[in-house]
Amino acid sequence: MPYYLFRISSNDEVGLVKQLDLVEVFENFRDAKQQAKQLRAKMPADDAAEYRISFAANQLAAEEQLLEKREKPVLMEHER
Repeated sequence: MPYYLFRISSNDEVGLVKQLDLVEVFENFRDAKQQAKQLRAKMPADDAAEYRISFAANQLAAEEQLLEKREKPVLMEHER
């Protein structure tokens, strides 16, 4: 399965509506990670977009994973 690198941006103030733009598809994680780091380093400080990598069977599955709302984990006392 390939690794999909997306640029995620939001047009609204709250960030509820996300826009996913496919940047590139990679066969191995190392190349995807290096490209993501380079793109993050080149971003202007006032840019609120982020770059995320998704490992999925196809582009649609990758987009669904990134748009899925996940609950924040509850930290136990010993994890703080």
